[in-house]
Amino acid sequence: MPITLTLPEGLLSPAAQAEAFAGLTQAILEVSGLTESTFMAANIIGTINVLPRNHVLSAGKPVEAAFIELKLPEIALATPEAKQAFIEKATDVVEKAGAGRLKREHIWSNIVYAPEGAWGIAGRSYSNSDLVDAITGAAIVES
Repeated sequence: MPITLTLPEGLLSPAAQAEAFAGLTQAILEVSGLTESTFMAANIIGTINVLPRNHVLSAGKPVEAAFIELKLPEIALATPEAKQAFIEKATDVVEKAGAGRLKREHIWSNIVYAPEGAWGIAGRSYSNSDLVDAITGAAIVES
C-alpha cells in the first residue's frame, strides 16, 4: 500500500522524515485494524520525495507544505469514517514531525484507489478477496 510523502527541502530533517514515514505506516495499520498482519505491514511501502523549495507551491508561491498520498485497493478504508480517521492521524504525524515549522493547514492528503483486480504485488494481480485472504493470513504470498 504505497504512501508518498512530498516535502520541500529543509522542512524536515532526515530523522524527522523517517519518523513521519514510520508514523504514516502505523496510522494505516491502526485505522485498518491490521497491526498484527505481517502481510499488510510488509506491503506498506513508499517514498519520501524531497523537492527544491521553489517546487512546492500554494497559490502559485513557494510554501512550507507537505503532501500525503496513499494508494490502496478499493476495499481498504472503505468507509468515510476510516478515510477521515487516516487523514486525521496522517496530518497529526506530519505536523508533529514538522516541530512547529509546518502549519496544519499546509498539510494535504489524498487517497487513491485501484479498482478490483488492479492491485499487484510481485507480478501477481490480486482480487479483493485474494487481498483479504493474504492480509488475514489465509493465503501465502509467493516471493
